[in-house]
Formats: sequence, C-alpha cells, structure tokens
Amino acid sequence: MREEFISALKTRQSAFGFDLPEEAITRLADYYDLIQEHNPILHLVGPMSAEEFAIRHVLESLTLIDHLPHNARVVDIGPGAGFPSVPCLLVREKMSAVLIESGLKKANFLREVLTKCELEARAEIINQQFSEIKRPYVSYITCRALDKFTKKLPALLKWSGDCTLLFFGGPNLGDELKKLGREFTHRLMPMSEQRFLFVSKLAEEGKIATKKTETRG
Repeated sequence: MREEFISALKTRQSAFGFDLPEEAITRLADYYDLIQEHNPILHLVGPMSAEEFAIRHVLESLTLIDHLPHNARVVDIGPGAGFPSVPCLLVREKMSAVLIESGLKKANFLREVLTKCELEARAEIINQQFSEIKRPYVSYITCRALDKFTKKLPALLKWSGDCTLLFFGGPNLGDELKKLGREFTHRLMPMSEQRFLFVSKLAEEGKIATKKTETRG
C-alpha cells in the first residue's frame, strides 16, 4: 500500500501543479502509514485505494498552500485524521498550525502524528469545539470535513473575524456562503466534478468597498 501511495503521488501531482521533493513524499508516506495503522479502530477515513487517498486526501489538501505565505500560521477546524493541515505541514517547513479537534480519540491520534512526524514544534492540538475557545492569533482558518459544516457556518464566520477563510466543500457550501453574504473565489479540485476550495478574504472585500465609495463620491 505504501508503494502504491507513493506511486500515485508521483504520477498525479502534476495535475495539481506540484513537483514534490523526495523527502516530502517520504514524510507524506510515513503519515499515510500511520493512518492505515489506526484506521481499523478509529475509522479515520472511509475505504479507498491508495491512489484515491493520495488524490482526495493528500493532493487536494495541499492545494491549500497555493494560498498561504511560507510562514503562515493556520487554524484547522475539525481536521479528523489531519486534513488539510498535516500534509501542508509536512511539505511546508516554516508553516505552523493549531488543530481544533473535538473528538478525543482523533485528537489523541493527531498528537501521535505530531510526535512521530516531528511536527510538535510547529503544531498544537486543542481538544474542544471551536465555539468553546477564543480564536487563536492567526490570519488563516481552514476546514475540510467539519461535522454539520453548513449548519455551523454562521457561527464559524462570526468566530473567524477578519481571517482569510479556506474552506473545502461541495456546491452547497458555496450556496450557503452566498446566503450569508460572504464573497469568495473558488477552485474546482483536479479530477473532481464537485469538490471545491472556497477562498474568502474580508480584508480585500473592505478595500473594494472603500474604492467603490470613493468612486461614488
């Protein structure tokens, strides 16, 4: 399975615009092994081939880094097995993250990942609901598979303040963002018909609004 995963990463990465160095691929494969080891008990991901895992979970997660500076500090809400932040941390050595995971077993798994993948200096786990804590000092917030995502979206937008949002989801997530008056750009994931990365930057919207006001004057 490990070799199949590595082969899939190497053959499919170009569709995502990546050219990952060998050491990054090795780190990602070690992470894949950890998930496979614990998945029978923790049910971290659904049944899928090594190739599908490489595409849907790892390469799609890595599209996040196209929207981040190299030293970005990110909050990942409801990462479960660690997506999207852990693959990004394994590839971007100056990136740091706070992973907010309310499930105790998954939080404990993530702590093991940070230890075995040598990420403890750049990441921390908070075992609570995002709504139960004060937002950490970050500029970017991401979320990929939060339970009842659209239902929690209004509270999440309020909690996020003026952070840049990088949310993964289907067309229904885009519809909900529109209903809540949140402007965004979106990118369709390669080899997918309905999985998107939605990017919303309040700071840019404020600048646009200012320009429009000045024009009217």
